[in-house]
Amino acid sequence: MEHLEQITAAVGLGHAGDREAAREQLGRLWDATDDRQTRCAIAHYLADVQDETADELVWDVRALDDVQDEAWLPSLHLNLADDYRRLGDTTRAGEHLALARKHLGLLGADGYGDLVRGGVDRVAAALAAGNRDRLPTNPST
Repeated sequence: MEHLEQITAAVGLGHAGDREAAREQLGRLWDATDDRQTRCAIAHYLADVQDETADELVWDVRALDDVQDEAWLPSLHLNLADDYRRLGDTTRAGEHLALARKHLGLLGADGYGDLVRGGVDRVAAALAAGNRDRLPTNPST
């Protein structure tokens, strides 16, 4: 993957609360690469620093379009399920939630796998309850 150090630094800005600077840096990196897996990662992280769910959805779709590593599929589909849930599209939310579940076997029995599996459970519960709010565990908060 290209630009790993710069991606990591930009993600750190987002985690520290400087979402605008993170968006700017990740946007420049997006423009600077044609490598699909790098673009997938950048789009995945760019989605997390958007202020509006519709913008988050655009970047999550781009990430899925460029995915090269199947291990990313559970997380990407989970994010799309959550985007669609928050936008009120319960059909698409359910479809992506099912796809996230289908690919959970690609995850290891580790902290990251537990994080994604827990996310699937939380989004499923919110979807079933008709909750369209951003969840407190959403990486975009």
